[in-house]
Amino acid sequence: MDIPISGRDFRCLQLACVALSLVAGSIIIGVSVSKAAAAVGGTFIGAAGLGLLILAYPFLKARFNLDHILPAIGSLRIHPHPGPDHGEGRSSANGNKEGACSSLSTVSRTLEKLKPGGRGAGEG
Repeated sequence: MDIPISGRDFRCLQLACVALSLVAGSIIIGVSVSKAAAAVGGTFIGAAGLGLLILAYPFLKARFNLDHILPAIGSLRIHPHPGPDHGEGRSSANGNKEGACSSLSTVSRTLEKLKPGGRGAGEG
């Protein structure tokens, strides 16, 4: 059974659902004692926000011309800058590898000293 509905009636129905969800979520959060009940209320408020966004999307799309903004946002890329030059003709990537190796050897030496009966156990 198909019931014809006008666009205006459909928008009013959407707005009523958003309002009902917002009121229900606020009441649930207001009277809740446990955190789980407050989370359910938050879910209702989140659904109301999503419904409001869906309701306002055609207006926002026409007003802000989102067809030109969204592709530009999708094409953003992050290009990291190279680190400072370490001199001596080394590249920064090479310096990082050598730094990691020296850090690893420092950690290894420290662990050897901490072992019972290790090289540095008698030193003190």
